[in-house]
Parts: sequence; structure tokens; C-alpha cells
Amino acid sequence: MSVVLVVALTVFKTLWDARYYRGYDRSLSLNVILRDDKPFPDDEPTYRRLAFTFEGLAGQAVPAVAAFPLDAQGPFPCLVFLHGIGQDKEFLDEIAVPFVEAGFVIVSFDQYMRGERKLKETGKLAGLLAFRRRGALTVIETRRLLDYLQIRDDITHDRIYLLGASYGAITGSTAAAFDERIRAAGLCYGGGKFRYLLDNEEAAEMLGALAGPAKVFLTWLLAPSDPVQHVAAISPRPVLLQNGTRDAVIGRPAAQALHAAAAEPKEIIW
Repeated sequence: MSVVLVVALTVFKTLWDARYYRGYDRSLSLNVILRDDKPFPDDEPTYRRLAFTFEGLAGQAVPAVAAFPLDAQGPFPCLVFLHGIGQDKEFLDEIAVPFVEAGFVIVSFDQYMRGERKLKETGKLAGLLAFRRRGALTVIETRRLLDYLQIRDDITHDRIYLLGASYGAITGSTAAAFDERIRAAGLCYGGGKFRYLLDNEEAAEMLGALAGPAKVFLTWLLAPSDPVQHVAAISPRPVLLQNGTRDAVIGRPAAQALHAAAAEPKEIIW
């Protein structure tokens, strides 16, 4: 009986994982809604801030913000910024100025479970399943955002790049691998192989006394989103990998796993 259960579970997990990134459909309507378009901040504006929503999957609105150079005329090169695990799209306002001053548009969206898309209180299993879903949705919604940027006449369509930070670097490496419209990628504080990504004090504290078995389970659950499986496909487009030597969350083994999996041309900065 136990053998039958193991076989059944293995088959189920294999099929479940095979469908992980399915759902992107370029033919679906984006149903973009422009919410606000004004100089930001109000007192001494440094850029023009556009707030809008677009649909990732059919019927699922994704809130987003973009920062445009204040006075310059487009079209502009564009950076898609994927925020970290605990951030939201509003983090864009903390980092936008250097990019718009360099002549770029920078745009970000609320990833599933963050910002305007926070979930109501859920049980632990439901929360874990939602987190598994977050990785796939972030990749799908990044590509749908590209669909929107490609139809704007103030964006230079062949100069769209990706910048991912931490969790945004983990998911962003896969988004860049899947979509050649991203001409280059900068992956800051990213890593790969979940058994390494979960090997830090923060994860141990969160998982508690069952940290050992929990790491095994989470590595199994999140396996299809491990970026080491996909990052090499960014090549021959260039990728920059930047990591910290004293990062307490993304340790050296996790960073090196992602570095090793990436193909040339790549640049690694510690």
C-alpha cells in the first residue's frame, strides 16, 4: 500500500510541476486601467509617476507603478523591477530617481501576496500553496507587463531590461530566461537551489523545531521554481549577478549555485 501511495504521489507531483508556468497567453486582453499620472513627489517632483493595472491571467488585475523622466521626451529605455519577498510596488519610489535621471523608465508591480494583493489570513498549508503559486505568477505577470510595454509608444521596445532584487532576482532570472524581449538582466542578491536558500538563521527561526523536515518538504514543494533550472537560457543576452559576501539570507552556496548555472556572457560582482 505504501509503495502505491509513493508512486501515486510521485506521478501527481510530476504532473503538477510540469504545469507550473502554464498560463501565459499573449493573446488575452490586457484590460489596462490607468489610475493616476502625475509628477512625484508633489512638493519637488523628480519624475512622473504613472499608476495602472493590467491583467496577468484573465480576470486577475495586477496593480503597477512606473516612474518616467520628468521633462525629457521619449521613447525611453525601460527597466522592469521585481521587488523582494517582503516588499511591494511602492518600493519603486525609494529607488527610482537614479534610473530616471539616467533616462530610463522603471516599472514595478505588486507580486501575488504583497501590497494590494495581500491575502486574507490563511492556514499554514494554504499559505505555502499560495507561496508556491507566487513564483509562477511573478514570471507570467512579468511577461504580461512586457506585452503592455511593447504597445506603448513612449517605450523603446528593443531596450527593455530586467532588474530583480533578492526574491525578484530568483524569479526574474526565470522570467528573463523565458522571454527574449528582456535584452539583459541584473540579478541582485539572488540565489538558487532551495536547500541552500533555506539554510540561514532567518529560515531556521521561522520554521522552528521542525526546521530539518520542513526544509526537505519546502525544497520538494518549490522545486519547479528553482532558478538554476532556467537561468542559462538568458544567454546569449548578458546577465549581471551581484551578491553580498556577508548576506545573512542569501548565503554564498546559494549565490554560487545561481552563478554556476548561468551561462556566458555573465558578470559576477561580490
